[in-house]
Amino acid sequence: MSAPVPTPYAKSRPLPPYRALFAVDAKDFTGLPAVQHGPVSQLIPELVDQALERAGLHELRDSKRFPANTGDGMVFGFDPALLPFVLWPFLGVLDDILGAYNKQCVGPRIRLRASVHVGPLPDGDQPGDGNGTARNDTHRLLDSRPVKAILAAASEEITHLVAIISQRVYEDAVLGGYTGLHPDRCVEVPATVEGKNFAQRAWLYVPSPSGNLLQAGVQPREQFAEEDGASADQDQDPVARPGTHYDGNTQRVGKGAAVMGNVGHDMTYTDSSTSYRGTNQHWGGGDNVAGDKRVGEARDQ
Repeated sequence: MSAPVPTPYAKSRPLPPYRALFAVDAKDFTGLPAVQHGPVSQLIPELVDQALERAGLHELRDSKRFPANTGDGMVFGFDPALLPFVLWPFLGVLDDILGAYNKQCVGPRIRLRASVHVGPLPDGDQPGDGNGTARNDTHRLLDSRPVKAILAAASEEITHLVAIISQRVYEDAVLGGYTGLHPDRCVEVPATVEGKNFAQRAWLYVPSPSGNLLQAGVQPREQFAEEDGASADQDQDPVARPGTHYDGNTQRVGKGAAVMGNVGHDMTYTDSSTSYRGTNQHWGGGDNVAGDKRVGEARDQ
């Protein structure tokens, strides 16, 4: 007989342990021929485990909590103490492994969206472990408009992974300085899901940007490291110029809003809030831009 469903707010009870969550799913999986669904579904966890091994996360590879194959991807929980290492270097290593696989594969390319979140979840080796709001939000982040739009707009030859990081993970691991992932490598986005009552602040990380992302100033990991070293040798900051310019993958805007890459829906900016609708960009203040805009030097766009 199943356990009774608890009544919320009726009494106090212990909070479930906090668990970090990692989930991925494959772009255009449902468009594959049916005969390829099974092999691709098995391949994704194998590639993730290879990345965990190469990133030195042997413990995590062997101790996943409530792992599940979702058909077009996978999800698992893990010790939140390992969150900094999942953000860096694991996400970059997974991107490298996907790139190496896609270069030599004779079947469909594997390009993934990933989400990273943390929250209280039951984890007592019981049926139903891992289910809760944190698990639901992890999948909502994975299906959110910004991460889908960025992966769709990027080059399939270069960009193999786009990750979305929850606000809680960003504050604790990134802003806390516990991970090698610098905050300037992350882009704030409003995570919304079409047809779902879901809207959260989140952060995108693209290990290997391409196309419009590069034009907007989002730099690959290796180039970012080189420029970090070069900027440390400068005696003073560059003189600010009017308009919008890009430094690293951080956009500095005098007035209006900053956009990186293509957005698959409208982006409406009013003061400090941002939302996606339709196909055009509308600004509460600043410019209405369609296509590329360049102002002054080549650095200014």
